[in-house]
Amino acid sequence: MTIEARFKLSRSGFTLDVDFQLPGHGVTVLFGRSGSGKTTLLRAIAGLVRVPDGRLHVNGQVWQDGPVFLPTYKRPLGYVFQESSLFPHLTVQGNIEFGWRRSGKAPFSAQEPIIQLLGIEGLLKRKPEYLSGGERQRVAIARALMTRPRLLLMDEPLAALDQERKNEILPYLERLHEELKIPVLYVSHSAEEVARLADSIVVLEQGQVLSSGLLSDVLSRLDLPIRMGEDAGVVLEACVTAHDSQWHLVKVEFPGGSLWVRDTGVPMGRNVRVRILARDVSIALDQIHRSSILNTLPARVTAMGDESHPALCLVRLDAGGVPLLARLTKRSVATLALSPGMPVWAQIKAVALIL
Repeated sequence: MTIEARFKLSRSGFTLDVDFQLPGHGVTVLFGRSGSGKTTLLRAIAGLVRVPDGRLHVNGQVWQDGPVFLPTYKRPLGYVFQESSLFPHLTVQGNIEFGWRRSGKAPFSAQEPIIQLLGIEGLLKRKPEYLSGGERQRVAIARALMTRPRLLLMDEPLAALDQERKNEILPYLERLHEELKIPVLYVSHSAEEVARLADSIVVLEQGQVLSSGLLSDVLSRLDLPIRMGEDAGVVLEACVTAHDSQWHLVKVEFPGGSLWVRDTGVPMGRNVRVRILARDVSIALDQIHRSSILNTLPARVTAMGDESHPALCLVRLDAGGVPLLARLTKRSVATLALSPGMPVWAQIKAVALIL
């Protein structure tokens, strides 16, 4: 099951020229700075922008190819914009029933799980003017899902919210990520949203795809280090396997080993993500036991690349099949005589647990 897209469009000094294949499941983030073509690509996928000779196949269904062009209203998709765009004269229930009537596929009672999933049961009788920004976006997402789409498009749905409202809605987006069975294309330039939601990522710059693939693979590339906030880094899938109540720590395990991180109340057996920045990873040739650093992993150097500063080097490591990045000075690289294939110990100074 895949999403295959090919579009080439020129307008007002900007050219969108993309040809890629994405997984037909999970959350794929379209990532890039403003003006890179993210929204234009999303609108082309929705059919809101008609691209001559474009091609779009969604999980085996042809939406555009040669003489075939399904107009937007015939494409089984949901679209969530930056602004919620709710109908002000309708209640929350009236707004989401509007999406349900478009689907015509099931009684409204069958949509109750969506309402519960987004936590809007207590809002149904209110009108949009009496909702917070985060509540309005949750209603907008519910309305989009009521159409029973085969593809959900989300164009920076948190961009218009302050940090408090973003923190309010992100857990609901994570629940959608865990429970929805439809593919989601999510436009963002937020490192936090990428780290918490993305399974795959497409990196756009000046209308072209610089890289695409699984999140862990793309983030660990040395020829295109993606800045996740202040630094390059990786995001790993892990599971909580132990609690240390004395020191308020939890143990998370992943294919490459295990890490101890601060206990934030995550229950045993919970799947989580951990974010490790390159600046928080150092390298030793021998395992060091008497150290304040709790987390050390056996690893192997796989590649090295130059950083933006002439004194720095980015080193890619393989820790039991899991990629890590370490930012070192070139002097350290020379002192340790690091080279691809060399066994080392990765010392991880800080780990961010992403629920």
